[in-house]
Amino acid sequence: MTRNVRVVGAPTDYGANRRGVDMGPSAIRYAGLAEELARAGREVVDDGDVRAPRAEERDPEAEPPASGRAKFLRETREVATRLADRVAGALDAGELPLVLGGDHSVAIGSVTGSARDAEIGAVWFDAHGDFNTPETSPSGNVHGMPLAAVLGVGEFADVEWANAGGLRAENVAIVGLRSVDPSERPAIADSDVTTFTMSDVDERGIASVADDALDVAAAGTDGVHVSLDLDWLDPREAPGVGTPVRGGVTYREAHAALETVAERDRLRSLDLVEVNPILDERNETASLATELAASALGKQIL
Repeated sequence: MTRNVRVVGAPTDYGANRRGVDMGPSAIRYAGLAEELARAGREVVDDGDVRAPRAEERDPEAEPPASGRAKFLRETREVATRLADRVAGALDAGELPLVLGGDHSVAIGSVTGSARDAEIGAVWFDAHGDFNTPETSPSGNVHGMPLAAVLGVGEFADVEWANAGGLRAENVAIVGLRSVDPSERPAIADSDVTTFTMSDVDERGIASVADDALDVAAAGTDGVHVSLDLDWLDPREAPGVGTPVRGGVTYREAHAALETVAERDRLRSLDLVEVNPILDERNETASLATELAASALGKQIL
């Protein structure tokens, strides 16, 4: 049975130095998300946005971590907690939750909600490792920490609101990795997370890599969460992102990967993050996000 899709926006702008990503949910909706998903054969229920305090109205250092630095940690906790409840509620109602970011810190809420009372895997389509912690982060921006947070790495080990107990590192795959901070390299290497760099994509092709990533995420789990950061794509395809990195996947490769997600039919929850309309060109990145969501949810050429 094809499940309805419940859309939830998380308009955060806590994890980036370049403002505007909090307008991402509105830009994606405006780009025709509901219409694209309808063409994929899905009925869409839009649940609005979770309440997210405005960054300029808050002190980024008001709730420092026990050690290290993490800006807007209090606000990230508030949004993640609200979002997790919305995601878990959608799943309880038999719907597939689709979260619209906001910066990538919103994935903490997406994943913890999806992993509530379930064992899940995750495929992280991203240029970055997102494996920093407050002690290792060079910036203190939590959008570079969500994967470490949900896996309970380092200082996140005892942070209950961030730690997704139903997600194990051996069921996580990062696809398209090409920009990793020096402190992230040993942390990722020492973990049980599986990584596929852009070199792997170049050598093996995106379909093969995506298939292997889904094998990792789906093994022994109740379903797969897909976290799609639009900076995964090459900036020529997705210019409206805050941390662009040259050498990403092409338009067609991105669709092929998300079509593979649909073919495997293990998708449990999905988030689209880091769309920044201020940096975009004619809303191209938001439009691309809607197309890729439709591919993940079963839209076909024929």
